[in-house]
Amino acid sequence: MAEDTLARMFWSRIERSADRPAQQWKRGDRWETITWRGLGETVRELALGLIALGREKGDAVALLSASRAEWVQADFAILSAGCVTVPVYPSYPPDLVAYVVNDSHARTLIVEDAGQLAKALEALPKMEALEQVVVITGYDAPQPPEKVLTWEMLRRRGREREERYKSTLAERVASTRPEDIATIVYTSGTTGPPKGVIQTHGNHIAALRALGQATPVEEGWVHLLFLPLAHSFARLESFLGVYHGLTTAFAENLDKVGENLKETRPHFICSVPRVFEKVYAKILAGVEAGSPLKQKIFHWALGVGREVSRLQQARRPIPGGLALKRRIAEKLVFSKLHAALGGRLQWAVSGGAPLARDIAEFFHAAGILVLEGYGLTETCPALTFNRSDRYRFGSVGQALAGVELKIAPDGEILARGPNVATRGYWKLPEATREVFEPNGWFHTGDIGHLDEEGFLFITDRKKDLIVTAGGMNIAPQNIENLLKADPFISQVMVYGDRRPYPVALITVSPDELARFAREHGILTMEPGVLVKDPKVMERVARTVEEKNTQLQSYAKIKKFRVLPVDFTQDGGELTPTLKVKRKVVAEKYREAIEELYR
Repeated sequence: MAEDTLARMFWSRIERSADRPAQQWKRGDRWETITWRGLGETVRELALGLIALGREKGDAVALLSASRAEWVQADFAILSAGCVTVPVYPSYPPDLVAYVVNDSHARTLIVEDAGQLAKALEALPKMEALEQVVVITGYDAPQPPEKVLTWEMLRRRGREREERYKSTLAERVASTRPEDIATIVYTSGTTGPPKGVIQTHGNHIAALRALGQATPVEEGWVHLLFLPLAHSFARLESFLGVYHGLTTAFAENLDKVGENLKETRPHFICSVPRVFEKVYAKILAGVEAGSPLKQKIFHWALGVGREVSRLQQARRPIPGGLALKRRIAEKLVFSKLHAALGGRLQWAVSGGAPLARDIAEFFHAAGILVLEGYGLTETCPALTFNRSDRYRFGSVGQALAGVELKIAPDGEILARGPNVATRGYWKLPEATREVFEPNGWFHTGDIGHLDEEGFLFITDRKKDLIVTAGGMNIAPQNIENLLKADPFISQVMVYGDRRPYPVALITVSPDELARFAREHGILTMEPGVLVKDPKVMERVARTVEEKNTQLQSYAKIKKFRVLPVDFTQDGGELTPTLKVKRKVVAEKYREAIEELYR
């Protein structure tokens, strides 16, 4: 049978790659590996367990957990049982968990650990249709409360009832159609409750086939997954692991990614710009702290790397003398960066938000190609991609096979293709009609342009565009990326809609701030006091002035405020993919913004 659904794709991979490694995760100080055959057994038990719990075809099963091997196991068990996966961000509070569970009519909720279980139990009275909560790990009460099962109990139920339900499972895998709903993915809305995007099996298979042609990977390659699986970008990465027969290693958490890269030595990684920005800032800070000789060697090596990068971008040969210099630069400087990333990295993928061109060019000069792509939850989530042999920094690449793009008169990017989730938003016909045209064109809400070779350049979110009181359009993300290229600066939010001029709220890297204070003999270490110190203000002002020289007069930052604390997910200012929530920040710092206009 054709691999035209996610479940059939999965079981076909189990057959073909049986004894090869499928997943890796760290337990204590050791990495454990499961083969594709072992993964198949686990998924089979879980799927039979769900059927034994009474899950019918088309029932929704919600999944509330950080990224881990069991997340993907549960996902394919749900899909194999003919059910619909509903991912829930682990950062959601109890009332939002209840909202997603109720809105999607989920009958079973799978949670990660005791902490997430506590959240689910708090929300349980509001989730009247929910029949069970399954806990993956870290819950060892001898007798779980009513409605609660452990992961092992679910697997055991599947094993014990295999004879009764194995033909039901086979029938569900065989009878699911490409047009059936595979998953409802709730987009983390910055305003109002999240909207559920209806994605079919066919949408995902189309995205995987198109990306399969665009990504040169080999069966058995390792990739380190560390982004949130509740987000469509990481979910696509997990599906690609099955599609290509890769080994998916799961990072312990975001803080341990540096350590895990060295341990798993991935062939590629998928990341969001924030992670690349942090690595870049760390490298530059390390250089600044080094001796004058170290700095000189670094800048020489970077100069050589940039020269090689320019020729590679133009697809021109590299002269012998320059190639020799490149090898020396690699030995003296860049080899350390490659080793920190595991030493086997072929390329990296950036998505989820725009990557500053400076940062992409810096990594390429160091011999690491960062390929930027673009898509949305509504496009499962891929539309364009830079290929390893056809890339243009600053762009998000060319359209994937089967995807059509066009630019509307107002600059908005429109897309059409088999991966576009034209079923729209769950139970929201009005919202669906707003962005999905009957002829298949989807309004992305992003502003951009196509160059003569079909490379797409995104200038901003339509909703994020700032229109000044003077009627000038400003793309805040471009200015923010410019300022964040300075390792001293951590986060930036540019503001100025219907105001006379743009202003910026700026946060400073805590490590850099502490180092700066030591070097300048500032005795306090209290961030709130430090950011008001004239020397710190002068240091930030210098960066703002320097970057302003690259901007049109109406887009220059006239005033700024340095905030005492960085933006965080816990503080509510960042999305799960580490993008700034503009409305939240603007509301939180309303007084500071008003002061900048007085």
